[in-house]
Amino acid sequence: MNFPYAINRSWSDRFIPEIQRIVGAHLLSIAPDAFDMHEATDLLMMEAKDLHIAARVRRPGYARVYPYDFTIRAQVPSGAETELSKIVNGKGDWMFYGHADASGRGLASWWLIDLRAFRAGLIRQATNGYPIRCGDRTNPDGTRFKWFDIRSFPPEPPLVVASGHRA
Repeated sequence: MNFPYAINRSWSDRFIPEIQRIVGAHLLSIAPDAFDMHEATDLLMMEAKDLHIAARVRRPGYARVYPYDFTIRAQVPSGAETELSKIVNGKGDWMFYGHADASGRGLASWWLIDLRAFRAGLIRQATNGYPIRCGDRTNPDGTRFKWFDIRSFPPEPPLVVASGHRA
């Protein structure tokens, strides 16, 4: 089922507080004792630069049908630049990719994907034929997506920063 941008945006924005809690937990680490004792520092930021994070939440039911796939919008009828183009061209550092639970109000499962590792995987596939499983899907409105099997990416650098699943 396809919805206009405003409806999709309104639906996905309800997950932002939960995404912030999940991603935030992976950006901070406990400071070593020396920092705590001498610099009034209990937590350290993982990286000392801005981290640009894309977020996508699929509607209920997709996790059951496509448990290891993540999709990125590759073409829209308007011809506007898509997420895939932006990511391949170096934009974005991480992507939060989640599946809504049956109620559509919480997350059933999610991955935090390192987009630098994603780009590295695509380069390895193009240069030496590393076998990333991927394909294309088209919605009735003409929007096209590229799907990728998360299990098929090279082990180094790791594609998945973190993941979670609710039983």
